[in-house]
Amino acid sequence: MPIEQFTEQITRDQMGIVLGHQSFGEVYPQGDVPRESGIYDLLVECGGKPIECALDDFSIHGSGKAKPEYIVTFNVDPDTIVVVECKNSPSKHSSPGLDRPREYACDGALYYAKYLKKKYNVIAVAVSGTRINNLKVDTYEWPRDAAVYQSIPKAKDILPEVENYLKLFKGEKLQKKFSLEEIRNTALEMHNTLREVKVTEKDKPIFIAGILIALNDPDFVRDYPALTSFNNLMSSVINAINKILDCSDIKREKIEDIKAHFAKIKRNPKLKEIPLDHKGSLRWYIEQLEMKIKPMMDHTENTLDALGVFYHEFVKYSGGDGSGLGIVLTPQHLTEFMAEVAGVNKNSKVVDICCGSGSFLVTAMGMMFKGANAAELERIRSESLYGVELDDDLYTLAIANMIIRKDGKSNILNSDCFKPAVVNELKSKNINIGLMNPPYSQKDKSELEFVENLLDILVPGGKACVVVPMSCAIGTKYKEVRERLFKHHTLKAVFSMPDDIFYPTGTNVCVMLWEAHTPHQSSIPTFFGYCKDDGFVKRKKLGRVDAYHKWQSIKEEWLRLFHSLEVKEGASALESVKWDDEWLCEAYMKTDYSLLSESDFEQAVRDYYAFIVRNGGLRP
Repeated sequence: MPIEQFTEQITRDQMGIVLGHQSFGEVYPQGDVPRESGIYDLLVECGGKPIECALDDFSIHGSGKAKPEYIVTFNVDPDTIVVVECKNSPSKHSSPGLDRPREYACDGALYYAKYLKKKYNVIAVAVSGTRINNLKVDTYEWPRDAAVYQSIPKAKDILPEVENYLKLFKGEKLQKKFSLEEIRNTALEMHNTLREVKVTEKDKPIFIAGILIALNDPDFVRDYPALTSFNNLMSSVINAINKILDCSDIKREKIEDIKAHFAKIKRNPKLKEIPLDHKGSLRWYIEQLEMKIKPMMDHTENTLDALGVFYHEFVKYSGGDGSGLGIVLTPQHLTEFMAEVAGVNKNSKVVDICCGSGSFLVTAMGMMFKGANAAELERIRSESLYGVELDDDLYTLAIANMIIRKDGKSNILNSDCFKPAVVNELKSKNINIGLMNPPYSQKDKSELEFVENLLDILVPGGKACVVVPMSCAIGTKYKEVRERLFKHHTLKAVFSMPDDIFYPTGTNVCVMLWEAHTPHQSSIPTFFGYCKDDGFVKRKKLGRVDAYHKWQSIKEEWLRLFHSLEVKEGASALESVKWDDEWLCEAYMKTDYSLLSESDFEQAVRDYYAFIVRNGGLRP
């Protein structure tokens, strides 16, 4: 049987702690606290755990000093502590009477807490199991001098980051750093459980988005754990959605559409039969999203589109990579690079006319918040972020993404970005920055027509940074729209991006920076960047990741070359171009042959032979 140290390691990893001094306080293992602390005397009074002892019985205890797995203290609140008890087997999680502290995790955690609460507010955490997928967790709060403890049901089988225990105790909003692994694990688990109860693929994303919207109602967050009836809990979710969306300018028919999806799910007999305290129940989904996903969106320094990533991961398990639902998620590091190229700051007004789940808007918002005061934050939320999304399901995800951050929800339109009324409304907002990844290979509109439409919306001198297929930069395609673009706008820069940046999708792309309503002067050079290596590598089950932490320095070099308009062999070029020229660095840059090695030559030969084999061999 796996040893208890495995449980302890999982606990530390999930809580984000190491032993000893931390930025938030201290983590003491095995009761190893300073003698001068108030905790020490209480651990001595507690003594070793007895085999059997009722929670109201203080007469029975072992000799020596108690040694819980961990005790955590907080600098901001010295009166509140976390005590953790671990067991290696889920079968040793709790006894029926919670009166066997030596043998069971819950019993032991509460045994420690009943002594420690004499001087402290105690959060007692019991953890059992040696694998993430079989871990049992129960969390209790026992306020100082209180006669009884209370369970924290929303933390059932969840180990949040340790500072969130303090937020849970105080009823504050949880915050959590972005974790792709946790997002993927949660998405897969939720998908599998919804499939088991036969929730349709169409209803799944609305179900998730609706719960996330409901979690922005503080009354709902406070009250839902106490609801014991499925019908009452579902009605509470629907009422919270209605309450939050009613406070926005979202059209009533869209609110009714979301509520109709939930009314359908409410009639699902399989979901209704699952007891609310069981995995896969309605309450379980709410708790999982509140404790695991929403805190990533609420993190003040997080520009990552956690909802977009979660949604992408969630739907891809429904078939392929989610492309059937129109989802091609722009990589996070690309959205950040583009926002920096466009010069997003706290005074910007930003629009994305194909906003999907809101990735660019979330990234821009995170950058705009930096250095902003309270009044500026409110202005950014209310009048600095705009979006348009035609797809109903993605629109729902976009407004959920923005509502969660208490911003911009009324500034996202569920409409066609080419409609004159939409264009005119956005023009009236004096928007100066556009960020966009337009839909590719549309039958009625080319990618450059989306770019043209975006530029038309911006104020004179505004900047549009867009990611488009490389075919848009070749002079032989889209001749009419290319000529119109140069007649009215200026092409400031083009960056050739890594071939696999949208892996597993195979589209080769470039990033273009345009200046709105300033006719292009072919005598003024355009900057071209050859940005084919972003430092990311492919990893099984994770896709492309910055495994070697190269991206930050690479991005800084790309931006330095761009801002200084520096020509560097093998990296950048300056060239005066016309509308019918090629708009890619490859056509103009000089190759730095000193960087080539014998292995580069060998790789080129291997690639050539592989090409020959794939295409049926040499032909006469």
